[in-house]
Amino acid sequence: MKHFYLLLFLLLLISCDKKKKPDSSNPKPVAVEVTDEGKVLAIDSTYLSKKNDSILVAFYQANDNKTFWLAFNCRESLLTVLKNVEEEGLNPKDFDLKKIGKLEKSIPTLSDKELIDFDFLLTQNLKKYVEKVAKGSLNPKELYKDWDLKENKIDIQQLLLNFQRKDSFDFALNEVKPSHIMYQKLKHSLQLINQFPDENFKKLEIKDKIVLNDTNAILIEVKKRLAYWYDMKKPDSLTNIYDETTFNAVKNFQSRHGLAPDGVIGKGTIASLNFTKQKRKEQIIANMERWRWYPREFEKEYLIINIPDYSLQVVKEKDTVKTHRIIVGKASRRTPILSSKLSYVVFNPTWTVPPTILKEDVIPAATKNRGYFASKNLTIYEGGTVVSPSDWIPSKGKSYRYVQAPGSTNSLGLVKIMFPNRFSVYLHDTNTRGYFERENRSLSSGCVRVQNPFELTEYLLSDSINWNKEKIDEVLAESKTKNVNFTKPIYLHLLYWTAWSDKNLLIFRDDIYGLDAELYKKLRN
Repeated sequence: MKHFYLLLFLLLLISCDKKKKPDSSNPKPVAVEVTDEGKVLAIDSTYLSKKNDSILVAFYQANDNKTFWLAFNCRESLLTVLKNVEEEGLNPKDFDLKKIGKLEKSIPTLSDKELIDFDFLLTQNLKKYVEKVAKGSLNPKELYKDWDLKENKIDIQQLLLNFQRKDSFDFALNEVKPSHIMYQKLKHSLQLINQFPDENFKKLEIKDKIVLNDTNAILIEVKKRLAYWYDMKKPDSLTNIYDETTFNAVKNFQSRHGLAPDGVIGKGTIASLNFTKQKRKEQIIANMERWRWYPREFEKEYLIINIPDYSLQVVKEKDTVKTHRIIVGKASRRTPILSSKLSYVVFNPTWTVPPTILKEDVIPAATKNRGYFASKNLTIYEGGTVVSPSDWIPSKGKSYRYVQAPGSTNSLGLVKIMFPNRFSVYLHDTNTRGYFERENRSLSSGCVRVQNPFELTEYLLSDSINWNKEKIDEVLAESKTKNVNFTKPIYLHLLYWTAWSDKNLLIFRDDIYGLDAELYKKLRN
């Protein structure tokens, strides 16, 4: 009998153990709470682990492994954000918009399992939105060799968790987006371009320039284009005469596109007029992506250079205090994209010919005519020994060092501003200052030439006693090379953007390095 009772006890124990271990392969969601907005459902940890996404797992763990959006009145706000991803220049096809819309309409009839799937899908798409808006869809370092910006330290998990803070949806959304004024102007540009009607313009071509009072059949199409872009009011009748009204409209158009506002219709103006609404929109979207790669935070005082705009601005406490015209690298010798900190200024610099210029310019020119060295004031060195031009051997051209003495004929002019970078580029004066009057100033071999560099240098040194204009002039007159360190931290950002808006006007610049179309293509593929 004792054996019988022992056997019975063991059977009961096994039976109870089986009841304690429910089947985890198909967990059943449990409705934790029902609110006016909907159900709050528990999510089994097994369900989350199968998703293999630590950021999404952390999001739900922070919410006690419960659904978040089903009973949350901000679901409507999230749905609006996802429906309008194009406002941030994103591709709607990258999101599950159709599936989300279908599930939202079917909420009353969805099972608990389907509701959990829907909640997870919403969070999954929000995460994708956060990643693309905060960091960008592409990695610039995988696209470009001349890109040297530090990758932004962005905590996607924290940005996602911000949405769980009470009454903070708008705050969380703003934390995701780049805050710089240029990104905001680009976003406004996208809104502006979308207001333009679809067009069906044909490509314009001209043989000769068109000036005021000329008669040309193409002017009818030019006037249509100017009216389309709101540079002039749509005339009651269109004629082929280049009248005063059209002349002023052309100047407005030229100013918005970084062209010389002289009213002369040349190939540059026609090329800009040939841009379609769609191409301009694509350009804006490409620039928005680029701005997501740029620094999230800028310093209290910094220099910012927009390469296609040929401009340098000094920004202090978010105000532009100085602006300078610049000359940048030509398309074949592009000025790199980088951020750095100014280190020192060199007065009366020497110039050592860099490898690219040596290979492509100096050696070919000197091979034809040894007088080239004297004309450029270049001294040839082999080690520490000076080599006479007559003894220079072209086949050994790359093994020599070529140095240009300080002075007014020096290619760097009389001052250069140094900052650490792996491209060996810097800001400098020039001995060809007339080039600053050109509209197209993509002329250098990569370094940046600055108009009025002494005015900029005096400001940056910020020492009215030891480094005022008179003191700088004295040092320059000595014709001896002198280095002076900057005593205050000033940063430099060499960036590239070709579109923005200003006072509800669309502004564009020539894509001198041909980056926009290719970037847009990669974004949409």
